[in-house]
Amino acid sequence: MRWLEGFLFGDARFPESEEYAAFQFRLLCIVMLSGALVTALLLLGVASGSNPIDSRHVVSMEVFTTSSALLWFALRGKPRRFMPMAWCYEILCLAEYGSALYFVSEDEMRVIWFFTNIPGVYILLGQRAGAVVTLLSVTGLALGNSSLPRPYSPNAMATLLAAMLYIGAFFHVYGARSLSYFVRLQGSNRQLRHLAMHDPLTGLLNARAYYEGCDQMIHLASRNRTPYSVMFVDLDHFKQINDRCGHEAGDLVLKAVANRLRSTVRQSDLVGRVGGEEFSVFLPHTDLTGALNLAEAIRADIEALGVDTPHGRLQVTASIGVARNQHSEQSMADIQRLADQAMYDAKKNGRNRVSQVEPSSPIREG
Repeated sequence: MRWLEGFLFGDARFPESEEYAAFQFRLLCIVMLSGALVTALLLLGVASGSNPIDSRHVVSMEVFTTSSALLWFALRGKPRRFMPMAWCYEILCLAEYGSALYFVSEDEMRVIWFFTNIPGVYILLGQRAGAVVTLLSVTGLALGNSSLPRPYSPNAMATLLAAMLYIGAFFHVYGARSLSYFVRLQGSNRQLRHLAMHDPLTGLLNARAYYEGCDQMIHLASRNRTPYSVMFVDLDHFKQINDRCGHEAGDLVLKAVANRLRSTVRQSDLVGRVGGEEFSVFLPHTDLTGALNLAEAIRADIEALGVDTPHGRLQVTASIGVARNQHSEQSMADIQRLADQAMYDAKKNGRNRVSQVEPSSPIREG
């Protein structure tokens, strides 16, 4: 039913973190359009003679129908207009309900529209607005009842006001608890997404999330025909650190290196831990020269990095392989193999160095 969603809401997009805002936006669109359609049906009843209504209220209904449709049309596809459109619609509704209350006095149930209005205000405009509208409705009914062509009896008015205050209090408490629950649930979901995407030791992207992010960036780079490069960072003799000093010391080294990588690269770059002591860095909008300069800076930073452990201060070095994209159809797996090959060349040539793969070099398999 995408066509129906497109018709109702337009091209409105919300990030995952704004689920409640998306719900409010869609609800307001539906309420606006439904209000216009329902009132239009009532106008058809007036035109056919089956629903006789004071002509002054007919004008109010016509204004309400037209205005609701225009507000919906102005809102669809424009989430940023939500709050002003919501307030405009609420003022329009109160005016329509007040017109019905005064000009359709033979309808004893006309006051019910004020009751149905309160929950919507709490959901769409929040607790403060809901409390204000509830108090305004109660005050207006209490003070204006005597001016109506057919006033409600004191007993009926007492029941109406008490019921309206009850509904307001109920939705005030319910809205506060529901919103609090939603915020906690949203926070838990964010935490779960973070845990699913990040390495628990270093806080960097894990291999799956890193490669998924790289694939998206490669797609964007291919579409815009922009260069990108990949660095493959492997710590030298890391197994000896674990064997000699224990895994606790090894973990401290990994955390320190990860922090250094994170602080050195740009915010637009992706950094992932793709193996035990292996890291990969995706550099969008970066040619081979820029990638080599950054790789050399990272290599020097890691070499100068002293990591304090229970077994003393440890020094560590890294071999870094660098590769750039060679054609638009190149996948992340292809360029990662090139960077991996360059890293093995750095190790073969003495470690603690940066190596590159030239565009004409074959892709190393296995």
